[in-house]
Amino acid sequence: MKVMEENANLLETLLERASEYGKTSIELARLKALDKTTEIVSSVIPLSVVILLVASSLLFLNLGLAFWLGEVLGKIYYGFFIVAVFYVLAGIFIHFFLHKWIKRLVGDYFIKRVLK
Repeated sequence: MKVMEENANLLETLLERASEYGKTSIELARLKALDKTTEIVSSVIPLSVVILLVASSLLFLNLGLAFWLGEVLGKIYYGFFIVAVFYVLAGIFIHFFLHKWIKRLVGDYFIKRVLK
């Protein structure tokens, strides 16, 4: 009878420890996911600010270039057409020649951040 009680106590202790281990493993996985999410978000936000500032600068640079070209060519809208054609050609070039490279570069960046 005493042996059965000891076996029951051992089994109970084993089940408690297994339950605690499971809870601890789940908590560890949750904390790791939180850490990775925080790291990715904290690296994306400063990058977004830099991209926004560069985009704003490029916008004003392009406006200035379009006005200047328009003034040189005699009609303001000519400058805007030339800048627009340049960006259409650049977009076509990027789409056909650099699309896969940019996609791989961005994917690698995010994978490195997640696995870091």
